Amino acid sequence: MSKVPACSHGCCMGKEAALPQGLSSQPGIGRFLYDCSWFLFLFLVFLFTLVWLYFAIIILNDFHNFNEFIFRERKLWLDWSLVLLIATAVLISYSSVLLLLALCLQLCGQPLKLHWVHKVLLILTALVVAAAFTGLGIKWAEEWKSARISLQATGPFLHIGAVGGMTLLAWPLASFIYHTHSTGLRVFVLLVFWAAMIALYLAPLGITSPCIMEQNQLPPKPALVGHRGAPMLAPENTLMSLRKAVECDVQVFETDVMVSADGVPFLMHDEDLTRTTNVQAVFPERAALNSTAFNWTDLQQLDAGSWFLERRPFPTVQSLSPDDRKEAAEQRIPSLEQALEAAKQSNISIMFDLRPENHSDYQNFVNVTLGVILQSGIPLQQVLWLPDGFREDVKQQAPGVQHVYGRKRLENDEPGLHVNLPYQDMSSEEIRQYRQDNISVNLYVVNEPWLFSVLWCSGVSSVTTNACQVLKEMKHPIWLLPSSTYFMIWIVVDCVSFLIIIWAFVLMK
Repeated sequence: MSKVPACSHGCCMGKEAALPQGLSSQPGIGRFLYDCSWFLFLFLVFLFTLVWLYFAIIILNDFHNFNEFIFRERKLWLDWSLVLLIATAVLISYSSVLLLLALCLQLCGQPLKLHWVHKVLLILTALVVAAAFTGLGIKWAEEWKSARISLQATGPFLHIGAVGGMTLLAWPLASFIYHTHSTGLRVFVLLVFWAAMIALYLAPLGITSPCIMEQNQLPPKPALVGHRGAPMLAPENTLMSLRKAVECDVQVFETDVMVSADGVPFLMHDEDLTRTTNVQAVFPERAALNSTAFNWTDLQQLDAGSWFLERRPFPTVQSLSPDDRKEAAEQRIPSLEQALEAAKQSNISIMFDLRPENHSDYQNFVNVTLGVILQSGIPLQQVLWLPDGFREDVKQQAPGVQHVYGRKRLENDEPGLHVNLPYQDMSSEEIRQYRQDNISVNLYVVNEPWLFSVLWCSGVSSVTTNACQVLKEMKHPIWLLPSSTYFMIWIVVDCVSFLIIIWAFVLMK
């Protein structure tokens, strides 16, 4: 290593490569091994950050829940998904650019010498990503299930990307092998590399996806359930949101019902009114009270639409037409009676939960709500009842109401069961089995096309969504591959990768 090999690619103009204060050559076996250690660390940090980027993209489906959680805790509204994506983009850009420059040095025959600033930044990057994963595991553990489901949508393509990335490592690996005098180290590195490659080559044996099927096996497209209406197009739980959901061809309007202090059921999700109304301006001394503490006259004084235009809970708010903006600003809290009348006229079903379940007067809430339903004249088969409390009383008073259960089936369940569960709680195998047993399965909340595609291929009956305007336009899953086609892609990718690796070792020698 007393002399630096000349760059056979013509990309280096001397012994020093142009890196910011940081990447230079130095002779000696000790220095070479030291630089290789930092190259390995750089590569691992890049992979670590790349995995976090994947997770960040996956959890975007559920990120509105996180925004709502932060608002309830801190009364601060911000689209934290932008913060997440910007921070992740900075980390992945830094590590990938540094890795690219390091690979260029390897191809030019130059050893790597990282400046201490880059070493510190790489360590900080690893710590930040580790902290992000730790926080995710502690506070939002169900997203690990989301990631597992996402592998059914991305597994075949991640396999191709992983094989390609490892194949590119053949060049710096060959350089390391030919410049290292320790036979034991050479053998160890080669064994680790080829063990990893063989595992990748055989990975498709463990990759399962419901979308690996023939076109004629694809189940019908799942029906759409509007989560609080169409919350990306109108203020949630308002009559405008219901109307926009109807325009999205949803079959069910999903909402939440509370009962006012004077016995009027109305649409509201949160236990207090601060997020979706101007209660702090109208009743500042009572703003922190439970929604059920207000009478109907008080509730009618509140603006339930302007917050939607001011806080922009979804990026789609920016694209609303002037007429839609005007209509949104005029929205008020609707009563259940108004919502039932709108659903009856639109010929869609309405599914609701009755909140809060732990209220001391909950049985009266059930009776009052049932009374409004029976008086509305809506066909009872259009009403989907979610609350578990006093369900037997509901069956006796309104036998035509459709009951939806927030649990998996039991042995003694009646036929024609309807279940409503988080999408993380049902595997593709369970969905297929429920479909074969004629059990209707609705999963929530599904916003991203990749997730909708996986559930579509699995055979789910319907999904609750915030993005009805997006899923409405999907005519087929994002991808659908016959098993024979996937097998051919797998074999071709593995063979090409193996030949490139052999060529890289021959060329570097």
